[in-house]
Amino acid sequence: MEAKLMRETLQRGIQTVQNAVSQKSGLPILSNILFEASKDKIKLIATDLEIGVVSKISGVDVQEEGSISIPAKKISDIVKELPNKEITLSAKKNNQVTIKCDKSIFKIMGLPKDEFPKVPELSDKDTLVIPQRQLKSILNSTAFAISKDETRYILNGVLFALTDKKLRVVATDGRRLAMVEKETPKPLGFTRKVIVPSKAVTELQRILKDDGDVKVLFSENQIAFELDDSQLITRLIEGEYPNYEQVIPKQGQDKMKVNRDNFYAAVKRASLLATPDSQSIKLDLLKNRAIISKASQDGSESREEVDCEYSGDEFTIGFNPNYLMDALKNISEEEVDFEFAGQDRRGVIRAEGGDYVYIVLPVRTE
Repeated sequence: MEAKLMRETLQRGIQTVQNAVSQKSGLPILSNILFEASKDKIKLIATDLEIGVVSKISGVDVQEEGSISIPAKKISDIVKELPNKEITLSAKKNNQVTIKCDKSIFKIMGLPKDEFPKVPELSDKDTLVIPQRQLKSILNSTAFAISKDETRYILNGVLFALTDKKLRVVATDGRRLAMVEKETPKPLGFTRKVIVPSKAVTELQRILKDDGDVKVLFSENQIAFELDDSQLITRLIEGEYPNYEQVIPKQGQDKMKVNRDNFYAAVKRASLLATPDSQSIKLDLLKNRAIISKASQDGSESREEVDCEYSGDEFTIGFNPNYLMDALKNISEEEVDFEFAGQDRRGVIRAEGGDYVYIVLPVRTE
């Protein structure tokens, strides 16, 4: 194998796939990136056997077709430090890899392609095509609510629920729930409920762009996301997602309409006095005003009044400020509706004309 391409282009391809490289596996091959050179392109592939990421680099001067897997950390560190000039990447039959750039030459050992796990290819029988920007926004608005408790593995990902004309994405950790529902660009002709693991969601958020479409391909136990120059494929989490619909309340009467930026800023300022032992902030709802306050055990305290539209019962409630800020910073509307539902007065934020619902349980105030 021998190919020539610019250092910046190669570095971009390595960065796309390197997070899928296994960090803990006892299999040395999983610490490598597979390079496949053919015609005028190079394909880079990395996998940890749970997710696989592919980056396709076009416009490459391929002198000799071939393939080789190269230690990810070594190739990444080397390419990062080379000048932004043309790189010649070549591999011999003994698996020795040579990297030439300007006056620098590196030689490292790789492993043959046949030892590298094959990344599955999914058929396009059941496919959803949506704009990358839209999917990125959906994940940004939900993924933060994924549970980090590995004993509740079903919640360690986001639910993709598709009907013929709608896509619903849900994440919850048991203390809060985020849901986005969107019309699909066209009828799908199939339905699906799949749970995409947290790591795959994080990688997808990283590689999605603001233009172009993403093609989502579904199989029985895997899902693939195809972009113009890259692809992510992952195993799905097996099991039944909890019945989240039963916790989504109908629109309540105790509703506060508030400027998003003002509310977010006030919550953030109150959170400055939070400690690991005292996370909650206090929210006092009065007629057309909300008072956000925080008092710590060391005597520190803050109090801030925020104008709002509110005419319901006056009451006091506590919330984890981080849970509020996670949702507020991913909402684009100037104003949000913050409802208080049920006997426990759970907080419900609705946005995007009702397409976005965020539910957060209250906490005890000190």
